[in-house]
Amino acid sequence: MTRDGRVGEVFRAFLRLGVTSFGGPVAHLGYFRDDLVVRRRWMDDRAYADLVALCQFLPGPASSQVGFAMGLQRAGILGALAAFLAFTLPSAILLVLFAGGAALVGGPIGDGVLSGLKIIAVAIVAHAVWGMARTLTPDARRAGIAVAGLGLALLLPAAPGQLGALAVGIVGGLLLLRGVPEPEGPRVPSIGVPRAVAIACLVGYVVLLVALPLLASATGAGAAQLVDAFYRAGALVFGGGHVVLPLLQAGVVETGWVSSGDFLTGYGAAQAVPGPLFTFAAYLGSISNVGPGGVAGAALALAAIFVPGFLVLVGVLPFWDAVRERPRVRAAMRGANAAVVGILAAALYTPVFTTAVTGPGPFLLAVVGFVLLTAFRAPAWAVVIVGAAGGVVLAFL
Repeated sequence: MTRDGRVGEVFRAFLRLGVTSFGGPVAHLGYFRDDLVVRRRWMDDRAYADLVALCQFLPGPASSQVGFAMGLQRAGILGALAAFLAFTLPSAILLVLFAGGAALVGGPIGDGVLSGLKIIAVAIVAHAVWGMARTLTPDARRAGIAVAGLGLALLLPAAPGQLGALAVGIVGGLLLLRGVPEPEGPRVPSIGVPRAVAIACLVGYVVLLVALPLLASATGAGAAQLVDAFYRAGALVFGGGHVVLPLLQAGVVETGWVSSGDFLTGYGAAQAVPGPLFTFAAYLGSISNVGPGGVAGAALALAAIFVPGFLVLVGVLPFWDAVRERPRVRAAMRGANAAVVGILAAALYTPVFTTAVTGPGPFLLAVVGFVLLTAFRAPAWAVVIVGAAGGVVLAFL
């Protein structure tokens, strides 16, 4: 397949994910694995887990960074941009329409659909945890590391729990897994980024973090202030997803740009759309009383919140490629990959399971989705449709 053909392939694959990936960042990783690793075989589980572990360590939206890197590996920089746009724009457009007064579907049917989508996210994440556990925790040592990661991710809040679990996985890998042989398999594909480009991205990440507040202060321009606020939110958040909300609240509510009521209303709408939660920035940018507002404000806020995570990801990739095949690094990464299984399992429990499964009916629907994925090998998008329909049925029972 030509590079142009691969760019189109990446765009189509991520567009389908962008309109069906409900359930938050952990569920997105399950959708990515099911479609891009298992079905399309763009990379194997080892490479995918390495990439997930790396993105968990970096600031920015982890699931979007994983998608960006997969597009980059598949079709170069155009593939990375195609992955980002296709995965992000559906939810961003819906939230901008919502901000403009377009009401989302309400009533029992609308509520049932949204409930069913949350329930089916349980099946998606459970399927990902099951599949990755079989590959990445094949022995007692790695299973123990996964359980330790699960415990830390459950006991400590959000980003500290995830980073702590990964740290324990790395230490456990160095201590316990250096002499453990790996099964033979294809070499993990490199995501080729020239070092000069990587260094420029890292420099750009830091320069923008320092220069944007100075520019906003010196000029007083609303657009510069808007970009600065959203860039800082994207640059300083670890773990992505809901962890970014306090930074966004500080940037737009405490400054008086957006009312607290509008902020909470938009956050609720962001839970109802597919794709990354960071697209909440499009809603906030469109209604902010600082900056251009409308579609232009949404575009500025959306670009500003995603750019820092992508800059730092591209900046570390060539150095990551250079060291990850060394024996000590491989041992550390085997431990980190086992910890990733624990992190996903913790997220499967809370918030995915605890918020979606509220009784026997939702539990049954989640089990049906899991069986469709595992026993019938149904594609994730088909299971999403079943979940939406099942949620409507449950709403009328």
